[in-house]
Amino acid sequence: MIERFSVSAPKALLNILDQFMQRSGYQNRSEAIRDLIRGLAVEEEWKGGKHEVVGTITLVYSHDAHDLADKLTDIQHSHYKSIISTTHIHLDAHNCLETLVVRGKAKKVKEIADRLISSKGVKHGKLVTATTGKELV
Repeated sequence: MIERFSVSAPKALLNILDQFMQRSGYQNRSEAIRDLIRGLAVEEEWKGGKHEVVGTITLVYSHDAHDLADKLTDIQHSHYKSIISTTHIHLDAHNCLETLVVRGKAKKVKEIADRLISSKGVKHGKLVTATTGKELV
């Protein structure tokens, strides 16, 4: 069921919304606002740490770093129930990109991401949070 409501906002704030819509390709304010609210809902899922969530962990590292690939693999094997998929890409002769799709309780997924990202030799790492969609409309 769709419910209508009105929102009062300063013109400057509406300009920000309209610019966002134009950059993102939204056709109307309603859909843009719905997606912004959904984004807030996903953030709330992750905050509590108890919801089942999904996400991706991206790592960039040098394969020349001493024992790093083995260490990353060991961490992944110890969390095989939470790591759904991995992709390993050779960026050049020395650097690799690895992406992991993860699923589980938010707190556990964050712990896995922190452990991988903080491994000595990882040049860049990032956890991108998402949702299973179960609680979104």
